Amino acid sequence: QVQLVESGGGLVQAGGSLRLSCTASVSISTITTMGWYRQAPGKQRELVARFTFARSINYADSVKGRFTISRDNAKITMYLQMSSLKPEDTAVYYCNIIQGVSYWGQGTQVTVSS
Repeated sequence: QVQLVESGGGLVQAGGSLRLSCTASVSISTITTMGWYRQAPGKQRELVARFTFARSINYADSVKGRFTISRDNAKITMYLQMSSLKPEDTAVYYCNIIQGVSYWGQGTQVTVSS
């Protein structure tokens, strides 16, 4: 059983920055598919950014140029650096790892005020 713990969410003004962290309970060095998703009130969960096969990275169009996903295998942690935040980025952010099955963290709230 893989456990994922997110942290780093909070309240920030538009234009500000936050860095989210997701720490896993297992090694992530061999995991090819892992990433960040978000869910705003009344909306479906959507992809924000993820690592895929061959360490390629996908970003949602809405966050390209503003968000950066990264990982530190030694710290078994994945990060999401978010800059130039907008009110529409307000959501609960979840990290996800696929290791045979899909594992999700509990989520961390990000609120961007205008």
